Amino acid sequence: MRTNYFSKICLVLLALPVLHACKKSFLDVDPVGLNLESNYYSNPSEAFAGLVAAYDPLGMETAGTYANKLGPLNSASDDCVAGGASGGNDMNTWQVWNNYTLTPAVGPQMEYWTRNFTGVSRTNIILSKLGDVPGLDENTKKRYIAEGKFLRAYYYFDLVRLFKNVPLFTAPVATEEIYSQVQAAPADVYAQIEKDLHDAIPDLPPTVPVTTEGGRATQGAAKALLGKVILFQNDNSRMAEAANLFEDVNKQDNIYGYKLMTNFGDIFRPDKKFNSESIFEIGHTSVANGNWNAWGAVEGNVYTQMIGPRAYSGTIYETGWGFNPVRKELADLLYGDPRYEYTVADIDSMVDAGAATSYEASYQNTGYFVQKFAPLKQWKSTGGGNVELNYPNNVIEIRLADTYLMEAEALLRAPGGDAVKAAKYLNDVRARVGLAPVAATLDNVALERRKELATEGHRWFDLVRTGKAATVLAFKGFVAGKHEILPIPLNELTNTKLVQNPNYN
Repeated sequence: MRTNYFSKICLVLLALPVLHACKKSFLDVDPVGLNLESNYYSNPSEAFAGLVAAYDPLGMETAGTYANKLGPLNSASDDCVAGGASGGNDMNTWQVWNNYTLTPAVGPQMEYWTRNFTGVSRTNIILSKLGDVPGLDENTKKRYIAEGKFLRAYYYFDLVRLFKNVPLFTAPVATEEIYSQVQAAPADVYAQIEKDLHDAIPDLPPTVPVTTEGGRATQGAAKALLGKVILFQNDNSRMAEAANLFEDVNKQDNIYGYKLMTNFGDIFRPDKKFNSESIFEIGHTSVANGNWNAWGAVEGNVYTQMIGPRAYSGTIYETGWGFNPVRKELADLLYGDPRYEYTVADIDSMVDAGAATSYEASYQNTGYFVQKFAPLKQWKSTGGGNVELNYPNNVIEIRLADTYLMEAEALLRAPGGDAVKAAKYLNDVRARVGLAPVAATLDNVALERRKELATEGHRWFDLVRTGKAATVLAFKGFVAGKHEILPIPLNELTNTKLVQNPNYN
């Protein structure tokens, strides 16, 4: 987990193979690691270290190759293209999702599979150990268990959304049983996710001190995630349930202290981490001084480096690698909107105006770049390690404007829904940036999500869950009945009982 407090402990975890190793497959077993695990968790400090290890995959930057969650998702959506070096073969795992030529052997699926099953494995281990830790007081134990269940729910929500058909593990699996595991029904996975979140909510704190515990799970984060899980399942009979969960998070003077940031651009600034709009946030830091000799232990946000303009010469940005150019269609949609300058870096206009000297056009260059996570010179690390591996830009997984818009959608979809309240939340998001009210319709809510949350990794999921992906992404090669999910990674099928997803054989 990448926070100011936890990052120091993560350095200690480098010495613990069972806690830190990022295996190529969740089916791989390290007997030495298992032996270490059996002798660990003998005191409260070791229990806490195990909990930190369960958080750590959230910010995983490496899983054989570069594994950040945002880049491939933005490439697959209509927000961005893959980009990178000229020729179109840079980060091929992104390219094939950008043009929907994924195969079981080539794509981002191994990185997502590894990240999330690493998280599941670690949460199952810590949950199985917490009952027997000498000296761990009852309240702390309850909180750790709640955090573990929240994390398992988070990891499985990503897995079921991305793959649909995955094995369901709720306890550590014995070595001799690993290769006989089969995929669970998606409904069973969703049921376990919801159970874990319901179990977690009572024992999570309403708030945490952000200077020491920013990034840890809270009641508000669990309720927001649970509402999102229900929304994603598209059962209109449950939309009132989702809306009630969001309402507890969104309502004025909520016990969690959430408020929309006054300045939209401040949401994403590294010097305003864990701000009042942040509900669940993945932290990054330069404290580890990451370098290319410790690729598996990078704590910085490498995505920030990847999206910067190549060979840039100017005063605003550090040079980057040219990935995820923003599509002109999105730039045009946002142009004139107060959020434009904080969402889209218009490098061509900067060059024309003399604010930048030059940059090298990347593959699929549009002249527009992702601004929310851009490598601004002011955030450049001045410590040790390689600058490109140490950007401190956090990623907010769930923020208040997102839950406002999810509640508005749920209210409109619920039988006998409350359009008046839906309009309030929709237009509160617009009012924050000085925009006039609009009618509360599902189309307007979807459009506002597109603008408000652009390039934050939500768009592809929104298109898939609303059934619009086949139409909107047809120009990229999206095929209905196939590309709503990723293929199971090829090496996960070898000597196992896992079955490939439809139309990927």
